[in-house]
Amino acid sequence: MDKFSIQNIEKINSLTSELEYEKASSLYLNLRVLVKEDKSYEPIRRHLRGLIKDYEQNNWADEDKITDNQIKESDLAEAIVQAENLFYQKRKELIKTKLQATGLKQNDLAKILGHRKGYMSELINGLRPFSKEDLVIINRLFKIKLEDLIPTFIQQERATHIKKTLESLSNNKIKLTKKDFDLQMS
Repeated sequence: MDKFSIQNIEKINSLTSELEYEKASSLYLNLRVLVKEDKSYEPIRRHLRGLIKDYEQNNWADEDKITDNQIKESDLAEAIVQAENLFYQKRKELIKTKLQATGLKQNDLAKILGHRKGYMSELINGLRPFSKEDLVIINRLFKIKLEDLIPTFIQQERATHIKKTLESLSNNKIKLTKKDFDLQMS
């Protein structure tokens, strides 16, 4: 399960990388809208604010200690989170367009999938991952391509492992492009 899924946020004690910082910052902003509709998100948002503040204090407060590598890592993390957010926004728009075209509402989709209203909102907004079965059902109901529903992100640690392993294999004929793993997405 994704560390930054809504149900896992309060279990996080600290942010340990620029990618985690960017994900936390993005989620913090996304929750701003949801808090207006549902106050139960406020403790999660406060927790995120504390994590973000601590990370900034520990890693960015002293300008003399900021390295070129740290800036490079920050830029990459920002690009990854931006690409993820674009994917989730496109998926959300596709689903909402199909719902509208079929005369259904988000609540109707929640009932079809067997979810409560708030949970469905978290799924649609990318705050929780859809189950594979949910995405297959959405694909079949609305004829949305699976590649537009299923995120193809590869976690940074996993992408690094794959690149290093491929480089170490002597009979390897797989050739990766820069795009294949740099943003940990396809």
